[in-house]
Formats: sequence, C-alpha cells, structure tokens
Amino acid sequence: MNSFNIQEILNYLPHRYPFLLVDKVVDCVPGEWLTAVKNVTVNEPFFQGHFPNRPVMPGVLILEAMAQATGLLAFKTRGDAPPPENFLYLFVSVDRARFKRQIIPGDQLIMRVELLRVKRDMWKFSAEARVDGDLAAEAELMCAGREVVS
Repeated sequence: MNSFNIQEILNYLPHRYPFLLVDKVVDCVPGEWLTAVKNVTVNEPFFQGHFPNRPVMPGVLILEAMAQATGLLAFKTRGDAPPPENFLYLFVSVDRARFKRQIIPGDQLIMRVELLRVKRDMWKFSAEARVDGDLAAEAELMCAGREVVS
C-alpha cells in the first residue's frame, strides 16, 4: 500500500488552511490511480455562509478537493518528492461534472482519481467522490503542469 499522511501531503501541495481539502491518501499506484480522504467537519469556514441553517459543502469545493487529489497523483507519477517549489498543477477544464448527493458535516469524502492520459504538460483524469459508498460527485478534470516565476 502506498499511503501518505497530512505531513507528506503538505510537501506536495502548495495549498494551506482553509483551502487544503485532502486530509490523507489511503492508497496510490503512480501513473494509474489514487484514493484520498477529506473529513468534512462543521468547523469548515464555508459552512458559515453555505448555508447557515443547513450546511452543505459547495460543489466547486468538491471539485477542488478532487483536483487536489489529481495533483498528488501527478506529482507521485512524475516522481517529484517533494516537487520543485516553483511548479504547480493548475485547473484547465472540468467536464461531465455531476453531483449526486449533498456533502454535509460529519461526512467522510472518499475520492478516487484515475489518470486517463498525459500529453506534454496536460494531464486528464477521471474523478469521483463517495460518501458511505454512495456516489456523491464525479467529473473529468484536466490540469496543466506549469513552472511559475515569482
């Protein structure tokens, strides 16, 4: 099993609180797939306004959580440990996004992302998020690896 904890995730992703949306990686086969977890708590800052009387995780943040999981898979596939400080994976497109169930406080979001193809610096993935085995969201995500200059 190829799992890693939050400390290792922080070595790969530039995201930090409140925007880091992956808590751990349960398993990973570089070049193929990765399974990650996001524990959704009532303390998430977005729940204050979405919605105060009925907290629901925004769909765009579910997509972002899945995209962060794709970034982890891409970095592991490239063999970067840790990746260069000036290199990022940026969202390029979201296709076939579907939301099947609301994500609420107390849910554990299990995300599975699969690498579909890589062409130069463009990476395409299929992604799904489940809660208690039920499909909550799915999408095809495309990201581009970019060297950023300060």
